[in-house]
Amino acid sequence: MQNQQQTRGEFSLGWKVLLASMLGVMCGASPIPYNAIGFFIGPLNAEFGWSFRDISLGITIFGVLAALLAPVFGAMADRFGVRPVALWSLFAFALAFAALSFIPNSLIGYYLLWALVGLVGIGSTPVTWSRAVNLWFFRNRGLALGLTLVGTSLAAMIIPPLASWAIEAHGWRLAFPIIALLPLLIALPVGYKLFREPRPDERPIELATTGNGGTLAGLTLREAIGSYRFHLLFVSILLIAFAYGGAHIHLPEMLRSHGLGEQAKWVASSLGLSLLAGRVITGALIDRFWAPAVTFPVLCMPVISCLLLASDSLSLQMAFLAAFLLGFAAGAESDLIAYLAGRYFGMAHYGKIYGMLYIPFGIASALSPAAYGWVRDSTGSYDPMLAVAAVLFVAGASLLLGLGRYPDFRSPTRIEA
Repeated sequence: MQNQQQTRGEFSLGWKVLLASMLGVMCGASPIPYNAIGFFIGPLNAEFGWSFRDISLGITIFGVLAALLAPVFGAMADRFGVRPVALWSLFAFALAFAALSFIPNSLIGYYLLWALVGLVGIGSTPVTWSRAVNLWFFRNRGLALGLTLVGTSLAAMIIPPLASWAIEAHGWRLAFPIIALLPLLIALPVGYKLFREPRPDERPIELATTGNGGTLAGLTLREAIGSYRFHLLFVSILLIAFAYGGAHIHLPEMLRSHGLGEQAKWVASSLGLSLLAGRVITGALIDRFWAPAVTFPVLCMPVISCLLLASDSLSLQMAFLAAFLLGFAAGAESDLIAYLAGRYFGMAHYGKIYGMLYIPFGIASALSPAAYGWVRDSTGSYDPMLAVAAVLFVAGASLLLGLGRYPDFRSPTRIEA
């Protein structure tokens, strides 16, 4: 049978899955906890007297556990398909996040609840959704992944005002189940109806090795880990995620320290617009140009944000600019992990390989808020951490320039470029 992708456009075949994936990412365990926790730090500190560092460690525990489980969920998606893994994890994440309304006056109980969220939620992140998108798209993969990860941008626009309103109107305890309604009422019904992997005849022809009957081509996990490219990507992701994660979480508190507390929710919400722009624009560009060259200047942009946020005086206009540059770069980096994993290592074992590359992203994103909180508690200022972050952004962006050209997995004999 002639491959349908030869006669029909990728978007005409895959738009339903793309929509379901975008909403799944939006309502999953990747954006919701990180966009919400910043608005709970103040209320938890006021009620229990816990330090900013101790409160931030909750999201750290969640992120580390989720990151370590990412290869497991990725392997499950490779073996059983992404549909059951993504949908069941999304359902379990919603219940676990709602359970945070029962936080006791005990840090151990608080941490155990976050551990539960990490234990069940990682399958609702791009680890699963991006596998399906990569299987539907090749020639427009960068744009498709960018549109998929627009879900995190939508979450960044929706969650801050929603969390702020829910806390003010109903208290912080009821705010957790209110936010948990998003995956239950939006992503799950759409995903159940529309989300699936393509049949072999629906896949792009570039995904199969010539003459192998449509079997997906690519490196094994061991081959990928043995490649220098894997190590460059691993370290780059680690540095950039560590620089960004805490800046995102603590942005509302940074703005309050500059006297912009009333506007913090709108500045934080605007981060979503820049995430969206970064994902769509960068995604479209990497379909046409070498991805590391496109993203190097983009990933260096947050250096300006660090300088602005560390300045003695910060106007509202400069606060919006700092948030925009941070978000634009974060949008580009999230796209890049999924895109480069598919282009440099193929799709045969994508779930496991992406899961391994998610480990530095998840762990660094989880440790970063605690590091920012510790610096804030120790020095009374975020400025020293912002200076370190500026260096990490440049170093992480520079490493990607050593990746080299994309391998061609269509040849029966794989030769690493």
